[in-house]
Amino acid sequence: MFKKILVPTDGSPLSDKAITAAIEFAKTVNGELVTLCVAEPYVYSALVEGAGVFPMDSVAYDEKAQEIAQHNVDKAAALARAQGVTCKTAVALSFSPYEEIVRTAEASACDVIFMASHGRKGLNKLFVGSETQKVLAHSTIPVLVFR
Repeated sequence: MFKKILVPTDGSPLSDKAITAAIEFAKTVNGELVTLCVAEPYVYSALVEGAGVFPMDSVAYDEKAQEIAQHNVDKAAALARAQGVTCKTAVALSFSPYEEIVRTAEASACDVIFMASHGRKGLNKLFVGSETQKVLAHSTIPVLVFR
């Protein structure tokens, strides 16, 4: 039934919970994982520059964000391989994580998405909105949400 599982990760303990569950599930069905981490690119703000504060180097920021994202998927892949589960990794740079999650699921021919209920905390979660909710609304395949 579900042989290819997409597991988006942001490196949080809750997404680690989804990774662990996906690995255990994949072991029981002889399935495989695709892990994805979406790095959000640098946001340039003219307001910051106008205030006399120099903005961070956008290239360096994006490179660091991608490095962290790669570390997150490599960690998940190592856990999967240690349990004998095949795991492919993907990193994307996007302002729209949910679109990358849905796109990767389709492009990788995944049967199901295992993901955390949230990654952000506090006010940022309210302003940005729930990526999980957006995946649920736009995915054409089942989504298993971990709390």
